[in-house]
Amino acid sequence: MSYYFSEVLDADFEAAIDKVTESLKQEGFGILTEIDVKATLKKKMDLDFPRYRILGACNPPFAHRALLAEDKIGLMLPCNVIVQEISDGKTEVAAIDPVASMGAVQNPDLESIGGKVRDKLKRVIENL
Repeated sequence: MSYYFSEVLDADFEAAIDKVTESLKQEGFGILTEIDVKATLKKKMDLDFPRYRILGACNPPFAHRALLAEDKIGLMLPCNVIVQEISDGKTEVAAIDPVASMGAVQNPDLESIGGKVRDKLKRVIENL
């Protein structure tokens, strides 16, 4: 089982960020955090790295249900989505499969929640 879903877009990096943000919004997700890996590696280690951003996406109703079912599940929230430049005009977008990431938690109530979030994240990627 793969732990992510991905799609390569014929779009520049910033256009891909805009597309994925809008696609997430259509499925009820907001972006809580944004980590610019390229800038962080340059600042902390003086390394050059391709454009790579981690978006911490959250669907509040599902996050609430998951937290009620398992109070430590916050360790696995939010659902990360990455956007990475793979070449000029080509950008890959990948989203975590929450069923795979929550598989280690032995809580049957999370299976249903994870499956619904998985469906939403799959649609996010498919609609890009």
